Amino acid sequence: MDLHTAVYNAARDGKLQLLQKLLSGRSREELEELTGEVASGGTPLLIAARYGHLDVVEYLVDRCGASVEAGGSVHFDGEIIEGAPPLWAASAAGHLDVVRSLLRRGASVNRTTRTNSTPLRAACFDGHLEVVRYLVGEHQADLEVANRHGHTCLMISCYKGHREIARYLLEQGAQVNRRSAKGNTALHDCAESGSLEILQLLLGCNARMERDGYGMTPLLAASVTGHTNIVEYLIQEQPAGDEQAQPGLARVQPQGARSSPEEPPSGESYESCCPTSREAAVEALELLGATYVDKKRDLLGALKHWRRAMELRHQGGEYLPKPEPPQLVLAYDYSREVNTTEELEALITDPDEMRMQALLIRERILGPSHPDTSYYIRYRGAVYADSGNFERCIRLWKYALDMQQNNLEPLSPMTASSFLSFAELFSYVLQDRSAKGSLGTPIGFADLMGVLCKGVREVERALQLPKEPGDSAQFTKALAIILHLLYLLEKVECTPDQEHLKHQTVYRLLKCAPRGKNGFTPLHMAVDAETTNVGRYPVGRFPSLQVVKVLLDCGADPDSRDFDNNTPLHIAAQNNCPGIMNALIEAGAHMDATNAFKKTAYELLDEKLLAKSTIQPFNYVTLQCLAARALDKNKIPYKGFIPEELEAFIELH
Repeated sequence: MDLHTAVYNAARDGKLQLLQKLLSGRSREELEELTGEVASGGTPLLIAARYGHLDVVEYLVDRCGASVEAGGSVHFDGEIIEGAPPLWAASAAGHLDVVRSLLRRGASVNRTTRTNSTPLRAACFDGHLEVVRYLVGEHQADLEVANRHGHTCLMISCYKGHREIARYLLEQGAQVNRRSAKGNTALHDCAESGSLEILQLLLGCNARMERDGYGMTPLLAASVTGHTNIVEYLIQEQPAGDEQAQPGLARVQPQGARSSPEEPPSGESYESCCPTSREAAVEALELLGATYVDKKRDLLGALKHWRRAMELRHQGGEYLPKPEPPQLVLAYDYSREVNTTEELEALITDPDEMRMQALLIRERILGPSHPDTSYYIRYRGAVYADSGNFERCIRLWKYALDMQQNNLEPLSPMTASSFLSFAELFSYVLQDRSAKGSLGTPIGFADLMGVLCKGVREVERALQLPKEPGDSAQFTKALAIILHLLYLLEKVECTPDQEHLKHQTVYRLLKCAPRGKNGFTPLHMAVDAETTNVGRYPVGRFPSLQVVKVLLDCGADPDSRDFDNNTPLHIAAQNNCPGIMNALIEAGAHMDATNAFKKTAYELLDEKLLAKSTIQPFNYVTLQCLAARALDKNKIPYKGFIPEELEAFIELH
């Protein structure tokens, strides 16, 4: 163990005497290095603050000159927090004595992590009321600094169900109607967490019932998460403007707040929604019933809520009609929503139809852009797959995938998850068919080809964005899944017309010139073993000669370069695949092309393996190649003296 790590471990374990022994007598430069970041990104001061070792913290700051503001990486609740200052770690862990000490030594009370989380927000997250009181009461911590998602301290307190912290923040003037980046308010967070007491507290402080970016009210948010207590409270009759409408609710008056209800900031528009309107109550009960079907798996409970909704629809002889769907959906087996009490009661004998009703209700109320709509369609498909009904599963998943591609950003995690699920399902069904023969479930060309086309479309959508895809790992994964689908498609018999369609689709992909990690083209990825690891379950195996041949047939450049100037031939050599190397060479790959480290593919082959002896490089080297290497080796100037295409040829070598 090196000295730097020993210092870090001593600070982590609170071993002050050992730390003193390791650091005493060191120069200022040595102390600065030893109290700096270790390989994991943390610092001795940060880890000591995280575990509450007050004496170590004060020693590192007072005697060793450790910076109280230096951020680093620290583990909390199973996550790595980047750029966390020591005060943030101490606040998150609830070490009030360390918090006091760091602030006395000059720590900034509002210094944030990389995701813009403050020490106050960290204390609110884990419910450390005394730390919250100290940060706000003694050091005027800013209540309104939101993290990168726009979530404030009040919002996270409500979401985590910390009532007394929420009450204190409201007393200190926290903005009760502040919106996050996605438009939700603290009321939404209460509804999602099921904290009725905090919800009543917020309403007592003039919290408004507004819609978020998905059009969700707090009432609908409670229905989606299945918090019946919140739904029941919000749909009860409460006369507008009557403070007695919320029985037993003591109003919290923020310091310096107006006694009248809050007005929206100048220029800000919002849609206020009445939670007690008949239509809102009906939708809330119908959506709650859908949640009981899919999330709680309680069909009788769902029927109870749907009965109440149906009674409200017919209340007073004025029927509230449901909007007619533009068309019936094959994925739902052409089901339509029930409209009468008789139709509703008939559902009790048809559980499968009840499940379709839940999907129909959710799509009508939440809309196709809400993540829950496609999520539960996929969930229902997975249930069918588990019971062996793969055809029904594929129909539902295709419908969900279309919904995601039409409504979500390109390369969204949900869409990527759908593609991966398809690849894993197709792989399983093909293996099952191989084992059982005609008794296995058949997977047709159309099923695989349809999903492959959608995958290529997703890559096209991502590359049409104004800037390069932001998440390189996500884009690489999307390309890998496409290659896995192509791998599976090669196992399915197809007609000449289908073969042509497949090649057209692959050509579309190559025409986009997509690049994965380290500048890998699809051909680089097809010859790389790492492409195999795309999900939890095995799909295709790479390097894959079949996929390489399809890519080459469709025009993939065998001499394309990654960021290290490796050609696919170099990557195939690193994976010791002579068969694939021969296919690349036959397609025109240059055996003597060098990478950024001046290595040819042949030089990268493992000498211990048979591949080295089966490849004879001089069989593929032309006089032109030798001349190009001679120019480079002898540093003979050539630029500007020969045609540009010859310059590129020389640079290849």
